[in-house]
Amino acid sequence: MRLFHLLQEIKAERSQVEHELRDYHEFWYSAEKKGYSGTALFTKKEPLSVTQGIGLPEHDTEGRVLTAEFPKHYLVNVYTPNSQRGLTRLDYRIKWNKLFLEHLKKLEKQKPVIFCGDLNVAHKENRTNAGFTDQEREGFSRIIDTFRHFNNQPNNYTWWSLIIAL
Repeated sequence: MRLFHLLQEIKAERSQVEHELRDYHEFWYSAEKKGYSGTALFTKKEPLSVTQGIGLPEHDTEGRVLTAEFPKHYLVNVYTPNSQRGLTRLDYRIKWNKLFLEHLKKLEKQKPVIFCGDLNVAHKENRTNAGFTDQEREGFSRIIDTFRHFNNQPNNYTWWSLIIAL
């Protein structure tokens, strides 16, 4: 039985999606810009509360963070900003990483935090495209990568940019 589903880069509003996940409570956080980013959470257990964003208006317009509070933990769904081709949003991304980490630390003072999502980064050096810069990887190194903990074989990817495939 799956207790929850976390979706990132949904690019839609709830009213645009026809689906049926019976017995799940659903929470959507769409970007102000239509057809851009966004996150959604589907959970069997009803949370005590759900918060959209990290509490900073200048960073909460893209639907990137949903925080669900449960009795013994927080569950955070994140869609980290991409640095974009030519690294045009790298400075924004670095600032966002710092603020998101502060959000997690604030929650962690109250109870354990589990966060999942699309972090838009490759942990090991690969190339100098968005998701591969030293600044992005340095921020990623501060967290426990549970995928790598349980899957330590080489050449496993949890993210790959479609930009590179073009």
